[in-house]
Amino acid sequence: MPALWTHSDKLLLASTSATRLGLLVSAGLSVETQNSGIDERAVEGAAAHEGLDPVSLAGRLAAEKALAVSRRHPDRVVLGADQVLECDGEVFHKPADRAAARAQLMRLAGREHSLHSAGALAIGGQAVERFSDTAHLTLRPLTDQAVDLYLDLAGPDVFKSVGVYQLEGFGIHLFETVEGDHSTILGLPLLPLLAALRRLGCLAL
Repeated sequence: MPALWTHSDKLLLASTSATRLGLLVSAGLSVETQNSGIDERAVEGAAAHEGLDPVSLAGRLAAEKALAVSRRHPDRVVLGADQVLECDGEVFHKPADRAAARAQLMRLAGREHSLHSAGALAIGGQAVERFSDTAHLTLRPLTDQAVDLYLDLAGPDVFKSVGVYQLEGFGIHLFETVEGDHSTILGLPLLPLLAALRRLGCLAL
């Protein structure tokens, strides 16, 4: 069988995200994973001090993840990725518990928000490619009862999502409109990533 991935070592994903790993494997890439270990809140704090906008914040987080792992494995091609949810200029975070998840959904209900997904590729401790994409999503107006029923059906796994939803599951019932690439919504802009890997000579196709 012909090989798609041409680099001598597998792509090293600076994350243990099962969703991002699944996207890469489905695209036929040879992948290994490693936790970046960065303090994301510290990176966000520094970015806020610098006045970075949400798109730039997503890019900073992705690059810091890639660089942290690349310094440990300088001969590997390392991918870092991150996503920032923005609504009316406010950046949202993953909810800590059901009460926070409920409050977050009520704040997003009936409003459009943006998912800014970014990626960075690093080699030898240097970022060699950066890319990003944005999706726009609008939740329908939701009653208290609807949100409670949704959280009962979806379960605590949705607390791992910054938007408190998974479009491939019960989360689809929350939406009026979804505009954007599916992989971007899942947290990894796949088409820009593949283009970047081709520029680096890592793909045969």
